[in-house]
Amino acid sequence: MSRIGKLPIAIPAGVTVEQKNGVVTVKGPKGELSQKVDPSIIMKMEDGNITFEIDENSPVNIKQKQAFHGLYRSLINNMVVGVSQGFKKELELVGVGYRVSNQGNIVEFSLGYTHPIFIELPKEVKVETKSERNQNPQIILESCDKQLLGLICAKIRSFRMPEPYKGKGVLFKGEVIRRKSGKSASAK
Repeated sequence: MSRIGKLPIAIPAGVTVEQKNGVVTVKGPKGELSQKVDPSIIMKMEDGNITFEIDENSPVNIKQKQAFHGLYRSLINNMVVGVSQGFKKELELVGVGYRVSNQGNIVEFSLGYTHPIFIELPKEVKVETKSERNQNPQIILESCDKQLLGLICAKIRSFRMPEPYKGKGVLFKGEVIRRKSGKSASAK
């Protein structure tokens, strides 16, 4: 049995959770999210807490049920935290001439290629860019949907992955790249 799946989820004030036809909908001050839950998992709401149990009578094998138990608990917990507090990711561009700017939800990157890169973000994601003198340009992304935010961060990072020789690329704020010495240092 999943240890994570056993943990109850506390519902904060201002957040409503509804379950209808196997779909869980969570509404709060930051937005609204919904997630389909497998029928082999039973979700119970009592005393301001959500608990999850495995349905022993479902035809799904036991290993799959145990995996679903922890998975759906984590997904619903992320939804509750997202609509009440929200999620925030910060990325920075490390490299000479790397720039970023935004107009609404359209972000323009200059990452050392011959052309600028444009990406249009979904309306659920709020974006802010900072370009200060003697500091690396930064992108601040905020959303109530953790999955969508992670997907967008991965897409932006894929435009220029961090490389280990000079440490250039799109990095998460505070991320440390393990550096390699290169050819000239190893030839001696």
